[in-house]
Amino acid sequence: MKLAVISDVHGNLPALEAVLDDIPGDVDETICLGDVVGYGPKPLECVRKVWQHCDVVLQGNHDREFVDPEGYTANRQAMAGLRFTQEKVKGEYREWLQNLPRRTDYLDGDILLAHDHPEEVDRYVTLRDFPEVRPYLDDYEACFLGHTHVQGEKVVDDRLVLNPGSVGQPRDRDFRAGYAVVDTSDWTTDLHRVRYNIDEVREQVAWAGLPKETAERLSYGR
Repeated sequence: MKLAVISDVHGNLPALEAVLDDIPGDVDETICLGDVVGYGPKPLECVRKVWQHCDVVLQGNHDREFVDPEGYTANRQAMAGLRFTQEKVKGEYREWLQNLPRRTDYLDGDILLAHDHPEEVDRYVTLRDFPEVRPYLDDYEACFLGHTHVQGEKVVDDRLVLNPGSVGQPRDRDFRAGYAVVDTSDWTTDLHRVRYNIDEVREQVAWAGLPKETAERLSYGR
């Protein structure tokens, strides 16, 4: 089976559309590791797209916290994005996001999916921390994680640990939207980057009244 793995869309619709268009036609299912909303100017549209196109979706911290974002008062960009999301995402879409799992087993228990650390809520697992995930994988073949917005993969004691990178807000100094394709027959991974129209996002950010830094950071992948 071939799986497309995306994460950390963060309300960036042009990036999400570019990634969905780029996913190879032989992919069987698409997984989203969470943070569909937050920061960006098109949260509702991104929720609708992910709902329509992804077979499995996890809950990221922004998906969880936008209904009560007061814990983000120290982060101006994050707070503004969460408050904007709170205004735009309501009804069945809000309920759906609020009831997504933070982690789950997938593919008959072969893969552990988590937005962040497998056990510690909201903890970042950087590439150098991937070996720390290995003790949780005795019963799995692979673990897919998001949250850091940094793309990478590593085989640790015959177990694949993968972060597909961020669709909507990369932080690895590459401005292009990131995702991954995994072939579960041999656990090989192709890391993909896709160009998209950042100027369009810049205009959307201005229209939404969000901090200009939310758009400016996209050009530098940080």
